[in-house]
Amino acid sequence: MKILSVVGARPNFMKIAPIIRAISAADSDVEQVLVHTGQHFDEKMSDVFFRELELPKPDEHLGISGGSHATQTANIMIEFEPVLLRHKPDWLVVVGDVNSTVACALVASKLGVPIAHVEAGLRSRDRGMPEEINRLVTDAIADLLLTPSPDGDENLIAEGVPQEKIRCVGNVMIDSLIRALPKIEQSNALSTMELEPGGYVLATLHRPSNVDEPNMLAELIGALNKISETLPIVFPVHPRTRARLKDNNIQVAPGIMMVDPLGYFDFMSLMKSAKVVMTDSGGVQEETTYLGVTCLTVRPNTERPITIDEGTNRLVQPGKESLLAAWAEIQANPPKPRCPELWDGKAAERIAQVLLNR
Repeated sequence: MKILSVVGARPNFMKIAPIIRAISAADSDVEQVLVHTGQHFDEKMSDVFFRELELPKPDEHLGISGGSHATQTANIMIEFEPVLLRHKPDWLVVVGDVNSTVACALVASKLGVPIAHVEAGLRSRDRGMPEEINRLVTDAIADLLLTPSPDGDENLIAEGVPQEKIRCVGNVMIDSLIRALPKIEQSNALSTMELEPGGYVLATLHRPSNVDEPNMLAELIGALNKISETLPIVFPVHPRTRARLKDNNIQVAPGIMMVDPLGYFDFMSLMKSAKVVMTDSGGVQEETTYLGVTCLTVRPNTERPITIDEGTNRLVQPGKESLLAAWAEIQANPPKPRCPELWDGKAAERIAQVLLNR
């Protein structure tokens, strides 16, 4: 059997790494091919994650980066087609909801290569999000839909997906987190930044709806500036966010420590010891839920409702006053964590067994 797996952007790396290991452990005769599209291409957004997660060097690197959604998706499809034709895998494994996921799945579907989608079934019900379109299209053409939680199964069944195509395997991102905990504990990120556990806020912002519109970005930074008067804020700044702050001359308060994107171990160390995490990311909602850290997700919706129902996540309507109100509320009533079922570090093992037994 030959299995070809695709990564492209930072969130993919934490999901593919345990799957590759689990397949090798289950059957060492399986030939595995790893393709990196290059969607995230710089050292801070890509290479460091390969090292820390012990991902093998990609067998193929497509070198695609930048451009609009359409340009990037089209370029990945053009470069991926000959790779797929050359390797002729029995399965294509794609993860998450980035452009690389949908582009490679479309190519495989037209060439008749079976597709397994890891993290299938998640829905925000907001088609203004590019990721929602990627999720819908990938799930519609996938042959095997591997969901992280029961709401994923329910969404797919409601959309008419046959039950036999669906397997609830748990959250593979949590596999990477559990495996990395000893090295996360060894990180010196807190001491380097002179931070105390529980004595700071960790913030990330990168979603276009939050950072590309100058007034919204100014409102959110205004809220962070106000909160930083109470607790220092560590703000690993995504390249697009840094560019928007500069372009619009938005001032950041001295209490906000702006740093470049961090490696996995340092970022997770900061997350694990934060009093609160403020984000618009998808994966951070899951990681904070597992770690029991309060999370404020600055978005009107989430494709991960289980992190609210069972975890530590709270949705916050983007805006200065709503974020400040949510900050005040969680000081008075912090959420009580409960980890979802199958977020146990064994999701990749279940994925490997499903693939090898098809």
